[in-house]
Amino acid sequence: QVQLLESGGGLVQAGGSLRLSCAASGSFFSIPTMAWYRQAPGKQRDLVASMTKAGSTTYADSVKDRFTISRDNAKNTMYLQMASLRPEDTAVYYCNADVKKTMFRNPDNYWGHGTQVTVSS
Repeated sequence: QVQLLESGGGLVQAGGSLRLSCAASGSFFSIPTMAWYRQAPGKQRDLVASMTKAGSTTYADSVKDRFTISRDNAKNTMYLQMASLRPEDTAVYYCNADVKKTMFRNPDNYWGHGTQVTVSS
């Protein structure tokens, strides 16, 4: 079974920084894409940033130039460096990954349990 474990959330003042981590564990062949999503209370879960194994990235407009996604493929770990945080960044941040169990199998999609990020004004 594949598991995604997030860490690094917490409480920070506006303008501050945090780094989130997501570590994938279990038995699998590769992880083509990893992504961060976030969900604020009463709102839908939205994509924050994604990164392919080859290094291609996408960002939500609201976090461009403030957040940086990265991966350590050798460690099956993804990071989200968040800077210039704003109260509206407050949300539960979820790790998401497309995981290939074998070379010839289509990827399955997995979610972590989430980590809370709270930005105070």
